[in-house]
Amino acid sequence: MIIKTDQNQIQSYLTDAANYKGYCEAVYFPENEEELIEIVKKANSDKKRITVAGNGTGLTGARVPEGGIVIATGKLNRILEINPAGKYAVVQTGVVMSDFKKSVNEKNLFYPPDPTEQNCYIGATVATNASGAKTFKYGPTRNFVNGLHIILPDGEKLVLERGRHFANGYDIKLETVSGKTIKCKLPGYEMPRTKHTAGYYCKRNMDVIDLFIGSEGTLGIITQIKLKLLPKPEEIISAVAFFRNESNALDFISESRELSYRSRKHNTEKNINAMGLEFFDGNSLNFLKQDFPKLPETSAAVWFEQDCRAENKNEILEKWINLLSKHNADLDKSWIAETGKDQKEFHEFRHAISSKVNEYITRNNFRKIGTDTAVPHDKFKEFYYYSKRLVEETGIDYVAYGHFGNSHLHLNMLPKNEAEFETAKKLYGKILKKAVELKGTISAEHGIGKLKRNYLLEMFGEENIRKMAQLKKCIDPDLILGIGNLFEERFFYQ
Repeated sequence: MIIKTDQNQIQSYLTDAANYKGYCEAVYFPENEEELIEIVKKANSDKKRITVAGNGTGLTGARVPEGGIVIATGKLNRILEINPAGKYAVVQTGVVMSDFKKSVNEKNLFYPPDPTEQNCYIGATVATNASGAKTFKYGPTRNFVNGLHIILPDGEKLVLERGRHFANGYDIKLETVSGKTIKCKLPGYEMPRTKHTAGYYCKRNMDVIDLFIGSEGTLGIITQIKLKLLPKPEEIISAVAFFRNESNALDFISESRELSYRSRKHNTEKNINAMGLEFFDGNSLNFLKQDFPKLPETSAAVWFEQDCRAENKNEILEKWINLLSKHNADLDKSWIAETGKDQKEFHEFRHAISSKVNEYITRNNFRKIGTDTAVPHDKFKEFYYYSKRLVEETGIDYVAYGHFGNSHLHLNMLPKNEAEFETAKKLYGKILKKAVELKGTISAEHGIGKLKRNYLLEMFGEENIRKMAQLKKCIDPDLILGIGNLFEERFFYQ
């Protein structure tokens, strides 16, 4: 096992893609579960705090330490099994998403969760309940996690399998491999009825495995994951449609969403049923122009995909084209994939905006100020125009894009100086407050980490945050793991 203490050698573990920065004493690189358990037990005995680090692609500061030690999971990187007959895979936590998807694809199988940053670790996507472009149809990572091996903060090992361990109302009982029993009370708060990953997932009589999915490295360290797989789609319809009028693009998404829901309800295979519905405003397109010179001068774009049977592809594509015409898309300039190479290029276009924003904030040495908000569908246009208007009134540059099929907005402000950065932070708070007022969430996919913990407090209120803190303290009584993520330390003592 490698241990690094030289600060010059561990700088990459003291920041993340949001440019949040921290500090620690040492970084440990366990090569197997036994070594990881040894580290955790020693840290617990010494009352030394642990932060778990994935590959640094997060945007909330969750993997950035504020003292103590870091456990880097990159050497736990084996794909243990891909089972075509059972349609599942078993992987270690440090497997890179792009490597995993390549291996799954070679077995003629399909793993739908599709985070923008494909260099992320699988374990980190479970810890944050990551989603991505295909979430509109297939949902977030949670929907595909069927088993977890977890090392608890005292070094005990917990093995959970979906469908085997349920809460009794709001009471849960965890039984470790060694026979230790932990009994805890779940908070009884109501979560937003939107795409959502902010705070602990808690429901009456829930499957206990769901508590650990999206818990952001605060309840245990994931070492092994069993993932559900699907058959590889026969065909994929992929397109980037351009609109001269932003309102037309939003209306196109609204109708596409409703038609997709209708197809799912009636289980029809020959109608519109999008996997993903992604929006890019005019600012986003201009921001990408240098990297994609073929982009037309236009007000908005929508990227969409649908998986289908080969025999239905032409019929479904015709329905998409008719819908685009109905909403005044510029069909002459729009891109429709004809080959796998086209699809790959469209994916690169779809993913480029986030990485370009991250490059901008790193180059200018600011922390990222970008929303991850989702609201109910009937409130989305109100929320979208409110957010844009708020920023435009200040003159701060911004790009607006996101998973609009899920009414999920990424509005990233691009301050040019410290004064604009301070203004942007205030605007960010107002936008998140508006999302909560509309019964939405402050985080639909990126989580809370350290950057958004004060906004989680505003969303759920002090009483519920105290309940979250007591749940964590029940599982981590010595307060060793992921302290600072989700909520401030003071809530453990109130």
